[in-house]
Amino acid sequence: MTELSTQTVTGEEVRLDEKSEGSVGGSVASSPLPLSVEDERKLDRAIRWKRDLVIVPITGVLYTLLFLDRTNIANARSLGIGSPDGLEMSLRLPSNGFNAALWIFYIPFVLAEVPANLILNLSNIRPGFFLGGQMFILGILGMCQGFVTNYSGLLTIRFLLGIFEASLPAGATYLISMYYTKREAAVRFAWFFNFALAGPLFSGLLAYAIQNINGAGGYQGWRWIFIIEGLMTCFIAPFVIWLCPNLPQQAQPWFLTTQERDRLTDVLESSRGLETKGSAADAVPVWKILVDWRIHLLTMCFFCCDVTASSISSFSPTILTELGFVSTVAQLMTMPVWASGITATFLITWLTSRLNLRTPFLLFAICLQLIGWSIMVAYVPSAGVRYAALFFMAMGTFPQMAILMGWLSANLRGHKQLAVGMAWQVGFGNCANFVSSNVFITTQRPRYPTGFATGLAFTLLGFVLTSAAFGLFALKNRRREQVRAGMTDEQRERYDELYFKFVY
Repeated sequence: MTELSTQTVTGEEVRLDEKSEGSVGGSVASSPLPLSVEDERKLDRAIRWKRDLVIVPITGVLYTLLFLDRTNIANARSLGIGSPDGLEMSLRLPSNGFNAALWIFYIPFVLAEVPANLILNLSNIRPGFFLGGQMFILGILGMCQGFVTNYSGLLTIRFLLGIFEASLPAGATYLISMYYTKREAAVRFAWFFNFALAGPLFSGLLAYAIQNINGAGGYQGWRWIFIIEGLMTCFIAPFVIWLCPNLPQQAQPWFLTTQERDRLTDVLESSRGLETKGSAADAVPVWKILVDWRIHLLTMCFFCCDVTASSISSFSPTILTELGFVSTVAQLMTMPVWASGITATFLITWLTSRLNLRTPFLLFAICLQLIGWSIMVAYVPSAGVRYAALFFMAMGTFPQMAILMGWLSANLRGHKQLAVGMAWQVGFGNCANFVSSNVFITTQRPRYPTGFATGLAFTLLGFVLTSAAFGLFALKNRRREQVRAGMTDEQRERYDELYFKFVY
């Protein structure tokens, strides 16, 4: 966490940099007792450390466990694939049963994201209770997957999991967006996603270890995956309830002192503009936010890269098993794939934040994806080459997800816009799971021509959409400067409250 805190620009630098972009209408509120430059730096450093040591670990661990509970069904399936004691044969799943168990989760998950974030934005419910309480319920439901006895029971539990997980990733990303400036957010989203990637990485190791307790207590090994990981989620939930801070303006005294809270509010206002109730950004109606082109365009970019992410999480253990590795070894073989995604995410997002550039790194990451999917579509005979393709896909996909979330967050202003925008991107972006869960057709294994061709097509579409987003943001900035050129200083100040400079 040291690197996370030390690499970030100071609050003073953020203010100077982002005010130079003309994105802030007014000046930062001055403290009753002006601080020296050195005292300001010390205060900013203390605030940064507190945020990085509380916000990032809490949201990261939360997302790790959510991602674990969401994707462990892939490990459970591969642990006994083709065996009478395996998940599919034990529960008598039809040929498309596993696919259905994947996509049924995302129906309530997608529909509940935006309403849940709007509820969180009202500040009537403390984020700790809102997120931690649902996390506890999610853990119980996760365990219940280990006790189901038939196909319909599995579908029911998966549907309920989607309901109670819906608000958690969107709520966590909203919390990060509210606590960090535009330039700070990219690296924090990278940490957030890398915590998530640690979930399936750990799940593969756990699935390998669980083979030794197959039959313990009368339960098959795949059931123990659900039971143990669900218990872990229940255990962590009370800590989230206890330690998760409120939104910045209502931050608890144990987390931020009054001086720190006021200072953070000023720095965030310098970065993001005035977002308090009654501001121009707050007055934008929800229906206008719901049709905002920025949200939908970057959500579609997220959707395209998430087709690859969901394919890796749901089918990589199965694909590795069909490459010739025994199921237990296949669990371990997924771990380096996830580790490569984590490493690439750290490196690429650090460069993104350092250089304050997004589009070039996104396009580079998409090219890595294209290499991976092309190898899969060509169905290169060597199992080692096809295994390497998974690395290209992981290293290209997961950095994109962190950068795209930070990109959308940086180009929105106002609590409502952030609440709706982040929820929409996470929720509807995850509709990619409907695609990935239905294109890997069991009867087409091991070549999966439909699944691999679909992944390649959406990756190409992502390249086009990312390029289009870059072009539109650049065009809007030029038009903005043309409009501002004919205004007085007072008019520019009012104009900049709502029409700010986009970043790309």
